[in-house]
Amino acid sequence: MPYPPPSRVPTGPRRRTLLVSAAGGALLTGCSAGPESGDDGPSATQRARARAARDSRGLLARYDAVLAAHPGLADRLRPLRAQVAAHAAAFTDGTAPTASATATASAVPVPAGEKDAVAGLAAAERALADRRTKDLLEAPGELARLLASVAAAGAAHAYLLTEGAR
Repeated sequence: MPYPPPSRVPTGPRRRTLLVSAAGGALLTGCSAGPESGDDGPSATQRARARAARDSRGLLARYDAVLAAHPGLADRLRPLRAQVAAHAAAFTDGTAPTASATATASAVPVPAGEKDAVAGLAAAERALADRRTKDLLEAPGELARLLASVAAAGAAHAYLLTEGAR
């Protein structure tokens, strides 16, 4: 008999529905911005934004180092670098961090071959996009949206850097 008799058909919500509703409520609660606890020091949101800006500046320094070591890649990398600079600015007060990134670019090791240097940039973009995707799950609304957007851009950059090498 494939179906239960009509008297045995459940009439209330199913267990799966309740679990999905509870999980959705937990996600919405986690994404809503609530009051920060304590008045001392920066908030969790401020710390997350600062970390994201620092990560973008680090990636910007990698781009600058590769461009300095391999000027022949300028046409290919400058548009991506400009977007990374815009991402860093979006996480801060809106000012592009070109000078500080260029100052630290000399400390970033760059492979001797162009293909390896681009592959290193693609790996750095992919790793940062993955980390931001994880971070956005715990970020409040607006910051989560910004992290998602920048993570998607980073994944696109990784794709472009990888596919352009083929």
